[in-house]
Amino acid sequence: MSRVRDGSGYRLPLPGHALLTAWRQGYGLAELRRDLLAGLTIGIVAVPLSMALAIATGVPPQHGLYTAIIAGAIIALTGGSRFNISGPTAAFVVILFPIVGSHGVGGLLIATLMAGLILVALGLARLGSLIQFVPYPVVLGFTAGIAVVIALLQLPDFLGLTGVELGDSTLHNLAAIVRALPSVAPAELGVGLVTLATLILWPRLKLPVPAPLVGLVVGTLAALAVGALGVEIDTIASRFHWAFHGQSGSGIPPFAPAPVLPWQLPGPDGTPLSVDFALIRELLGPALAIAMLAAIESLLCAVVADGLTRTRHDPNAELIGQGLGNIAVPFFGGITATAALARTATNIRSGAASPLAAVIHALVVLLAVVALAGVLGLVPMAALAALLFIIAWNMSEARHFVHTLKGAPGSDVAILVICFGLTVVFDMVLAVAVGMGLAAALFIRRMAEVTHARRLGSDDEIARQLPRQVALYDVNGPLFFGAAEKAMATLRVVDPEVKVVLLDMHDVPSLDATAIVALQTLAEELHSQQVGLIFVGMAPRQVVKLKRAGLRREAGRLAVVRDLPQGRRLAERWLAR
Repeated sequence: MSRVRDGSGYRLPLPGHALLTAWRQGYGLAELRRDLLAGLTIGIVAVPLSMALAIATGVPPQHGLYTAIIAGAIIALTGGSRFNISGPTAAFVVILFPIVGSHGVGGLLIATLMAGLILVALGLARLGSLIQFVPYPVVLGFTAGIAVVIALLQLPDFLGLTGVELGDSTLHNLAAIVRALPSVAPAELGVGLVTLATLILWPRLKLPVPAPLVGLVVGTLAALAVGALGVEIDTIASRFHWAFHGQSGSGIPPFAPAPVLPWQLPGPDGTPLSVDFALIRELLGPALAIAMLAAIESLLCAVVADGLTRTRHDPNAELIGQGLGNIAVPFFGGITATAALARTATNIRSGAASPLAAVIHALVVLLAVVALAGVLGLVPMAALAALLFIIAWNMSEARHFVHTLKGAPGSDVAILVICFGLTVVFDMVLAVAVGMGLAAALFIRRMAEVTHARRLGSDDEIARQLPRQVALYDVNGPLFFGAAEKAMATLRVVDPEVKVVLLDMHDVPSLDATAIVALQTLAEELHSQQVGLIFVGMAPRQVVKLKRAGLRREAGRLAVVRDLPQGRRLAERWLAR
């Protein structure tokens, strides 16, 4: 794992770990050819996906393309995974859409910049193992919920509805769509259905041409055919317009992404934002949510890529790379980026050998923007909605969702359903927070259930060898705030004839502050009853904790020994006094 040291000897993750690893393992013309083919394939896939996801987020399609170009290249060059392909992803739609509604494109880019700084801080703090602490029901619940929200947001374009104003509330959006159902446009619906059928059926032919490309080409041809009959179809060119350095047009601007200050882009009222402390405070919560989701998505993607390729990624370097990409991309008009699982899997299946495949994918998207902007403007909105339906379906992991509902423990099912419901009805931030809280509470309860202390009786050989005035208690499990009081309650009931208590601590892996206080209280209570206390087999680090807390060894009152024979001999000496 590539690291550098700072002055204190702390080992810092080194950006570009994946690129350096690929180079050290040998990189030649064969690997370059593989990367060129994979990059071309992913670039073709990324163009329609980037446009569709940007539109779903509530911004013009070029912002998604700029994200794939800038963030896709920077994250590949500085990240810790050799195969991750980064760009706009569906998971962010439910977070970014409300930000655009409240703060405009400028606010979204500032929040992305803040999230990038948070990701770099997470990487430098070596918190790349973050993904290990997010329970599967939480992840499955909010991703399935996000899929439902994405699909719902695409219904107006797919059905050609008019007069639908979408907002932050899913229930409000659903009501608005239902009210607008009488305005369904048969032509728009027909184009959407043709595209959707193509996207579903094309992969079954197992041809090398990506289904998103074929689906949008078929949808565009269908829209042109309908348009020739005099029926107007809503397209990217008819929906979006641009102005750049005195030039203007419709659709996508045919220029490479140019430097821009995020706060100079329009806010919700169409004017540039005023960046002050109040704005930063309002965007801090969304930025934290973006950073957490980006970390989860990118690390999950890297783990899956490792499983497919038998390689190892550097999670901390990956977080830094994701952070650097999200810091840079707002200054070129791009939105939030993270690793995309579907594109990464396609990258691997296409034979990618190194992060250069992701860089080539970014160059392919750049070429499409510069050379094919006019053609991209012909893509109908209904066709993009159909593509997002497929993305939402794949993201929902419906089979895993149903399987978990049927076979998981009741507590995990409850967490899954709650996270799903909160994501759909409220938002993903609340869903993840509540889901993590519930998962933590259930974990604490389960750990408390396996922690116990019991007195060994005549059925135990060692206990039979002890004098009647010596009681041996076996303590099992971690002693922490959720279990310490329960375990100590058993020890407080001491037979009046007992003068020495042996606590077998061999099976206690950890102590927290609550457990230390409970042990101190126990020692004081036993001392008041003229009963000695001997800890047996306590780990050295636990002994140090007790000493720091003020618990000291005292002849005839308190001691720590290595094993039970030694504890028995010490107890006998105390009794002899």
